[in-house]
Amino acid sequence: MALAATPLSSTTTNVLVTLPFILIFFGLMLFVGFYCRRHATNVTGFVLGGRNVGPWLTAFAFGTSYFSAVIFVGYAGQFGWNFGLASTWIGLGNAFIGSLLAWVVLGRRTRIMTQALGSRTMPDFFEKRYRSPKLKIAASVIVFVFLIPYTASLYNGLSGLFNSAFDVPYAAVVIIMAALTGVYVIFGGYMATAINDFIQGIIMLVGIVVVIVAVLNANGGAGEAIFKLSQIPSPYPETAGQAGAFTSFFGTQPFYLLIVVLLTSLGTWGLPQMVGKFYSIKNEDAIKKGTIISTLFAIVVAGGCYFLGGFGRLYTTNPAIYKDGIIGGTVLNDRIVPTMLASLPAIIIALVIVLVLSASMSTLSSLALTSSSTLALDVILPLASKKSKKRIDEEKSVLFMRLLIVFFVALSAVIAILKDTIWADSVFIAQMMGVSWGALAGAFLAPFLYGLYSKKISKPAVATCFLFGTGLEIVQLLISMKVFTVNGGFFGFLFKNSLYSGVFAMLGGLVLVPLVSAFTQRWVPKETEEIFGCFDHCVTTDITDSLG
Repeated sequence: MALAATPLSSTTTNVLVTLPFILIFFGLMLFVGFYCRRHATNVTGFVLGGRNVGPWLTAFAFGTSYFSAVIFVGYAGQFGWNFGLASTWIGLGNAFIGSLLAWVVLGRRTRIMTQALGSRTMPDFFEKRYRSPKLKIAASVIVFVFLIPYTASLYNGLSGLFNSAFDVPYAAVVIIMAALTGVYVIFGGYMATAINDFIQGIIMLVGIVVVIVAVLNANGGAGEAIFKLSQIPSPYPETAGQAGAFTSFFGTQPFYLLIVVLLTSLGTWGLPQMVGKFYSIKNEDAIKKGTIISTLFAIVVAGGCYFLGGFGRLYTTNPAIYKDGIIGGTVLNDRIVPTMLASLPAIIIALVIVLVLSASMSTLSSLALTSSSTLALDVILPLASKKSKKRIDEEKSVLFMRLLIVFFVALSAVIAILKDTIWADSVFIAQMMGVSWGALAGAFLAPFLYGLYSKKISKPAVATCFLFGTGLEIVQLLISMKVFTVNGGFFGFLFKNSLYSGVFAMLGGLVLVPLVSAFTQRWVPKETEEIFGCFDHCVTTDITDSLG
């Protein structure tokens, strides 16, 4: 359903203002893709940019892969509506836990160990770190099953924004975005993705600042907007009837807010498309600079998105945010932010559309590259080599990954279009998208983190975590589809929604892996000491560069 009538400029005006922005943006993306072909001639160059990517490109690639249109349109609207201005804590959690701590804890050790192991994907890391081909296959299957629906969710929110600006079918937007993203990733690989992520990141930084200022001005300025928000009573049991709850320090539902912060922040530590950015960074200095750049980027983009969403309750009298336009009825989360932006000038609408395209395409490119490289390098090519009894050369490997990128991008676009049309009422697709993040992070976070720091982690412990994380989210999926129900008690709390079960999967894995390892030490790889030797290499430096 398109948005209800709004005080937008005419469709013609929006087209005339927006179209040049979009054409320039798309043209630039394609140019970068073709320009970077020389960096994508072998597998390491195509997947990791030759492990020679600088701090700015890596930091922006990390940030833009993190914050997609799902964040800007969906989560910002949903959680801003739920928590008010306290939803800004989610953005700050993303910045300091999901970015700063992730770089500090994972960045350097990931770069060193993956190079020493010759690992190019996360499943490949599990095989070489724990000396288990079965773990690689299992991890690859998990990535394939849960990354596809997550990829399809990136298109969410585009429909409302494009209908706000001009009458363009949602399917057309999805196809164009998917095709252009696929083209520049196919030609330029990781380097094209990193450079385009940098350009898209600049657009996101500028766009979010401009949009916040515009929305606040449209509501009488920051002071007046906050005052209006403070007069709205809370409908939630924790703060029922309280005026000012939506402008309070911890918002309307403090514990639920903490759950959201943990899932969206700590979860990045176990996502293959995020951790993979550390594989390719150039050197020690680049890691230090990248840490600062990535954190500042997250503060502005994530903090800004959720701060903006916190003013969603000012639009409760607008029928566009409700299902079937019935004021006071079911609120459609993906409509809140588009409705907030609908009355802004055409030039701002144009900037927002390019911003959302940037956020979506940057994450889509990262996921497509991650998915294709994982399936190709960790499953299909090794099986093909084993069957033919000869190694597949670099050129054929890159060609095969390019074909898989076409497959993944096309599949995600088809799922997104079907979900908006034929599968509009499909509980399975909607819930599958919801559990994807929790399943990936729950399965991979603990084995990857401990794999970098502890010599005592066993293969059974890693396998247990894989089963625990994915199993928990499959149960969540079945409950959400009402295959069976859980009422009250601990399990009722645990499976309240995919956010709660996702956090439990991650935290449970952090406890489970060392616990199982303690009882299965005989299955710790014998080569572990040798693997950790990569952190003990001695280097010399001039006295001018070190205090000694």
